[in-house]
Formats: sequence, C-alpha cells, structure tokens
Amino acid sequence: MRTCRGILTATLWAALALPALGQSGGASGASAIPRMADGKPDFTGIFQWPTQLPGAEKGKGSATIFDRKNFAPLKPGGEAFLEPRTGVPRHDEPRDFCMPAGFPGNMLTANAMQFSQSKTHLTMVHEFQHMARLIPLDGRPHRKDLEPMFYGDPVGHWEGDTLVIETNNFRRWVLDDYYYTNPKEFRMHSDALVTTERLQWKDKDTISYVLQIDDPKIFTRPWSQEFEVKAKPEWDKVGLFEYNCEENNRCPGGKCEGN
Repeated sequence: MRTCRGILTATLWAALALPALGQSGGASGASAIPRMADGKPDFTGIFQWPTQLPGAEKGKGSATIFDRKNFAPLKPGGEAFLEPRTGVPRHDEPRDFCMPAGFPGNMLTANAMQFSQSKTHLTMVHEFQHMARLIPLDGRPHRKDLEPMFYGDPVGHWEGDTLVIETNNFRRWVLDDYYYTNPKEFRMHSDALVTTERLQWKDKDTISYVLQIDDPKIFTRPWSQEFEVKAKPEWDKVGLFEYNCEENNRCPGGKCEGN
C-alpha cells in the first residue's frame, strides 16, 4: 500500500516553539530546545514521518524502509525473516483488508505525525490508520500477561535530553514496506522483537530518531538505523485527515467487489 503525504498533513495539539539545539551544542544549545515545566525536552508538535539520512537505501514506494547494510547476520532459522509472498491478497498486503500496519512499519509510512507530551506520557498519532501510541515516561516496567500486539507495549525513560522508548510484546508481523521494492523480500519480524527508539533534538527543525531492532529469533545481534524527523508547523493549517479504512473497504470478509 503506497501512501504519499506531500504538503497535506497535520494538526497541532499544543503550541509549538521550535528550538535551536544540537546534540553537542553545549549549554546554550541545550537550553534553547523546547522544554516542559520540569525541564525535560518537549517533543510536542507536528512532524513528517521518519526519513533516511543521506546515502541510505531507499525503496520504490513512498514509505521509508530499513537499509539492509545495517542488518545483523541472520542466525540459523532466521530465514523466516524473508517470507515469500503467496499471491493471496490478505497475506501479501493485509492493510488492504484494514489490518493494522503494526510497529515499526506504521511509523515509517509516508504520512504526517503529531506528538503531544505531558509530564507522564508522550502520545504519538500517525495519520496512516490513525495509529496511536500512548507511552509512559516515568520509567515503569512493561506490563505482564498481555496478548501479543501489533504495536507492542511501549515504556519510556529519560537519559539526559534523550527520550528512550522500549517496546516489547509484539506478534509476528511486517517489518517495513520493502516488498514494494523487491516482492521476494517480504520482511517479517518475529514475536521476540524488542525495539528501542531514541529521540533527541538535533537542530531547530530536526529530531534525531534512532531505531534499534533486537529480534533474537532472526538476527545474531541487535542492529539500528538513524532517521530524521522534521518539524512541520506549517501543516497546522491543514490538519490530520481522518483515516477510515472500513468506509472504503471493497473486500469485507475477503470478498472483493467492484474494480
């Protein structure tokens, strides 16, 4: 499923005063970033989806993909990471049947995002499928005895000015949209996946977004890739569009009608 955002997108949940900072900008740079009343960095605002850094592999579709050169080697049995497409639409593109895109795949689709932060939580809403993630920021442990989920169980904590989000308890699902680039590479993470996101203001317009993939059923070790997330306060005039998959679903129950 290819969706491209272009200029259209996004709405503000709170007034955004975007900063100048830098990871190594020193005291003056660190003090210039937007902060909550408690002094923690504030990631509230309107943003473009994560995009690759210069030189990283790009796919044929509009969504961002992982660059294969960052992958760790597959472990014995990890070949399940590359699942052949079967020609069965519900298997090959489950989102066409209104199935969730899951994380991290949804995060990388080419649509706007809006973040709203309080002292206790960060809420991330992605326009595609209106994915919503409610992330505790108080360092609490993961919940237990949950059913495996498409978006997992995220918990956050602070390491200085870096927000670290660890997510576990996934079900086996699609990793990214690379199959639009190569139909023979339908990348599937396992139910052992643990992701770690690291968000830090990089300059007045940019968040550094580092996403680590730790999937011990697939890879010999964790691996990561850095992306950029650009602030887009001008998208406030348009706002996030409603995403209602069922309204346009021509295949209810897998029985397709029309063209």
